[in-house]
Amino acid sequence: MRAWAVVESRKPLQEIELPTPEPTGKQVLLEVTHAGVCHSDIHIWEGEWDLGSRGKMKLSERGVKLPLAMGHEIVGRVVKWGPEAEGHGLAVGQQRIVFPWVGCGTCARCRSEDDNMCVQGKALGVFQNGGYATHVLAPEPRHLVDPGDIDPALAATYACSGITVFSAINKVMPMEADTPIVLVGAGGLGLQAISVLKAMGHRRIVSVDVSAEKLAAAKQAGASDTLDASQPEVAKRLMDLCGGGVEAIIDLVNGSETARFCFDALTKGGKLVQVGLFGGELVLPLPVMAMRALTVRGSYVGSPKELRELVKLAQGGRLAPIPITREPLRNADSALNRLREGKVVGRIVLTAEAA
Repeated sequence: MRAWAVVESRKPLQEIELPTPEPTGKQVLLEVTHAGVCHSDIHIWEGEWDLGSRGKMKLSERGVKLPLAMGHEIVGRVVKWGPEAEGHGLAVGQQRIVFPWVGCGTCARCRSEDDNMCVQGKALGVFQNGGYATHVLAPEPRHLVDPGDIDPALAATYACSGITVFSAINKVMPMEADTPIVLVGAGGLGLQAISVLKAMGHRRIVSVDVSAEKLAAAKQAGASDTLDASQPEVAKRLMDLCGGGVEAIIDLVNGSETARFCFDALTKGGKLVQVGLFGGELVLPLPVMAMRALTVRGSYVGSPKELRELVKLAQGGRLAPIPITREPLRNADSALNRLREGKVVGRIVLTAEAA
């Protein structure tokens, strides 16, 4: 198979030949048709995470090996499968969304379909080759979801940005429809979150970003309010906009600066859900945590169950599409650089020849 792979960290992706996997056991081989370009891919390409005062965490120390075909937002067509996958309704040519956040497959979390919480995670596009290639290997049929009538390019984004925001939103619900929910970041995740909230019937959606262009896109997508975070006193202006302290904030950027103003804007009993991987750290005043009964929690992508729920929600056009820019798979390197430079509104989805 051909792959557009990270061969050396921070160097251009290279087109290379790799052996096409032969499925065994429950595995299913798919020919990739669409692959989303996610901000997490930038960190994988860089080869490290910023942990603030704890320094840099090298991904090679966590088991990431090069060369690697990144890409975890994948749609493809079924080609063949292993003998243990028989009887699961597979047919050659079926188009399927591939759930990428796979675990060991045997622990209690994987058995309960909380694969994304497996401590031995083996995510596609991170620890094994993903969608920046002509073929991808899914560990088992339950990781494949029928997109139904959804545009496959849009459906690919549901495998990461879609279930990531869906899972984060579930962690602050239920809430009254007119109670402000703040979304920090109006990129692909932010626009996806607006779409999901609107589909759920929520009306007060506040989008925060430093880019006027992205805030305009958020407004067009259905945000009720927007706030420019490039100006000073963000927490105060955010509370003024929301009519007081905020009950729910989802930080899709999650860097030191955004985490601080998010925390400072919370009302008593407020919840901050941290999603993004921008880097840094948050120093908390511990008495305030207790006296104001605050919740600060992380949210890591989503589960196969949540992917199926999200796809069901999206059927029939009930989930408004985010802006999609299609690029040939061979343009993976230039697409990644455009995202790294902050020049993407919505999502870039790489389209393979098989599409």
